[in-house]
Amino acid sequence: MDKKVMLITGTRKGIGRYLSEYYIKQGYFVIGCSRSESDFVNNNYKHYCLDVADEAQVKRLFKDLLKDYGRLDVLLNNAGVASMNHLLLTPLKTVENIFNTNFVGTFLFCREGAKLMMKNKCGRIVNFSTVAVPLKLEGEAIYASSKAAIVKLTEIMSKEFANLGITVNAIGPTPIETDLIKSVPKEKMDNLMNVQSIKRYGELSDISNVINFFIKKESDFITGQTVYLGGIS
Repeated sequence: MDKKVMLITGTRKGIGRYLSEYYIKQGYFVIGCSRSESDFVNNNYKHYCLDVADEAQVKRLFKDLLKDYGRLDVLLNNAGVASMNHLLLTPLKTVENIFNTNFVGTFLFCREGAKLMMKNKCGRIVNFSTVAVPLKLEGEAIYASSKAAIVKLTEIMSKEFANLGITVNAIGPTPIETDLIKSVPKEKMDNLMNVQSIKRYGELSDISNVINFFIKKESDFITGQTVYLGGIS
């Protein structure tokens, strides 16, 4: 494999689909995954159907990756789910689903990805958090908590992986007009826009812009950082 290999989770639609198409155009061979089949077809793309929180399935993916390509250059942990409920109305099943997909999935892919990256003493990992973490948004206690855990995981992994030649950073997008926010009341979204320094929805290119910075060769001294978009801190 002459091309650099990038693995992106949650690629069937939305941000993950955009990132797959974008980085193929940038010259990467992209491996994607989701719970269901993808209709995206490209000679430089391979799709796996799996649950990111299923350890056995994740290990099989990485076994194939090692056998077929022998390398992993970039990992983007994009897969995520959200639920917006008052804490008193949140069932345990919802909590388990959110933490399994958002946190456990990120952990498994980081662990297995680092094992492969360390063979070449080089790699870039970018995890996905959210502005719901610093904003402490009501109704998003579980979702924000799962993403806060990802921030802390990112910070500690960056130290543990530093001597392996692997950087680990995170991005915290503002709301982007994808399926994830379709059910959110307009009033709530307007209120969120008002607390941002830049009062607009995020765009897909805003996300790839930050990722481009994190994964470029010259960013080998940048690790353990979380960039929140829209002027949120």
